[in-house]
Amino acid sequence: MDAGVFIFPTEYAIHPVELGRALEGLGFESLFVTEHTHIPAARKSRWPHGGGRELPREYWSTYDPFVALSAVATATERLLVGTGICLVAEHDPIVLAKSVASLDVLSGGRFVFGIGGGWNWEELANHGTAFATRWDVVRERVEAMKAIWTSEEASYDGEHVRFERIWQHPKPLQKPHPPILLGAERGSALERVVAYCDGWMPAGLLGHDLREPIAQLRRLAEEAGRQRPSVTVFGCPEDRAAVERFGEAGVDRVLFRLPSEPANTILPRLERLAALVPER
Repeated sequence: MDAGVFIFPTEYAIHPVELGRALEGLGFESLFVTEHTHIPAARKSRWPHGGGRELPREYWSTYDPFVALSAVATATERLLVGTGICLVAEHDPIVLAKSVASLDVLSGGRFVFGIGGGWNWEELANHGTAFATRWDVVRERVEAMKAIWTSEEASYDGEHVRFERIWQHPKPLQKPHPPILLGAERGSALERVVAYCDGWMPAGLLGHDLREPIAQLRRLAEEAGRQRPSVTVFGCPEDRAAVERFGEAGVDRVLFRLPSEPANTILPRLERLAALVPER
């Protein structure tokens, strides 16, 4: 089982390049970063992880994930870089396809494309997406991007995405494209993974036993003739027993959450986290 971290990368936190180099030096597999283009000041939608608390400022302070990860990829050699998660419904799919492919090529094929639907309906609305249709939008945009990445001349005709006969290069270095991980747990999450993704990225702090969902995911994939989806736990508790429990359940990767804090807080914490993961 591999281990990485995720962080809300901000200007007041450890620099992403310093973090990436430290992670690679300690033997971590990956660095994932979050995304919010903005947070509406008149927000009414419920923060699903807040427990009644105010929304932390890192939600509206994050760097653009593709810019931050490009800097990290340039400064490292082996570390995987990923989005956790990219809010696909807030992006034009042609532009996003270009960003993903460019980062994958420039990183030497080290990009992992974590995606999700989003919880903040006002934020989505500012990008022209209705909350109720966000999953339909995500599916069509992912399918459209796959067409762009894998076809010399791509077209797509959907309800939310339409374009005819376009050329776009570069194509991703990873074939057919970087792995797509779906960050979602509720509703039809497992069915969505099988339909248009390559892996599942459930939140690890929900206290769920993942053995049965993982078994169900694999059954659905087998029935659909799909390869075995990977499983990445997003937000693993900082506890060796939890890490071992996820490994026994069939998890492929755990991601520990780092706070948006300076290097003098983060670097000692990385040393402690590294000790929690058994050597491969």
